[in-house]
Amino acid sequence: MDKGTVKDIAFFSDSLQEEMNLLIYIPANYSPLYQYHICIASDGRDYFQLGGIARLADQLIDDYEIEQTIFVGVPYRDVKDRARKYIPTGDLFDAYIRFLAHELVPYLDKEFSTNQLASSRVLMGDSMAGTASLMGVVHYPNIFGKAIMHSPYVDEHVLEKMEHVKHGDSIFLYHVIGLKEEQVTMKDNQVKDFLTPNRALHDLIVTKRIPTFYEEFNGNHTWTYWKPDLHRALVKIFG
Repeated sequence: MDKGTVKDIAFFSDSLQEEMNLLIYIPANYSPLYQYHICIASDGRDYFQLGGIARLADQLIDDYEIEQTIFVGVPYRDVKDRARKYIPTGDLFDAYIRFLAHELVPYLDKEFSTNQLASSRVLMGDSMAGTASLMGVVHYPNIFGKAIMHSPYVDEHVLEKMEHVKHGDSIFLYHVIGLKEEQVTMKDNQVKDFLTPNRALHDLIVTKRIPTFYEEFNGNHTWTYWKPDLHRALVKIFG
């Protein structure tokens, strides 16, 4: 099996006024003659280190289970940084979503041979990063056509933004949540019910007639369950 390469790239964001350290997986035998799909993961280092996304991509591409895809990881600095960027109440939330759409995508389109249809650009994330992925697709459906959400953080602010979604039939949402996520200890030690608001989010997605895949898995809010789900998620989105 041929292996792709993972590059560490320093990228300065004007929107956020900070240098972002990106992880970029490039498939084996990359060719500028081919147009590649793009998958951008917030909590990016976790998807590479805990999710094993590079090895999984090698396998799925080699077995022809998914199309040729470049995976981009956008790491966070610390717990406070996640909350500032990934959820609607964060003071850097709008700037982060702008960074994804108006800085990172143009950079990737310039540096690599990419398929520039919205349906070929995917945002992915777990917990709060899943929220950022959902909001990115909702805010910029002409840029991002799909989102993969592993147990996203959902509160009244997220639901309110979803209430205002129009023309949701142009996007696709992959959405999973654990049956044991009724009492999740957050990284700031607060305990939150993830399951109930995720069910409310799913009901709203259905009401809005947004195409979706939804499942409640028998597990909790950890990579123990998200990692094995990645195979199915990527095949659903890129297969």
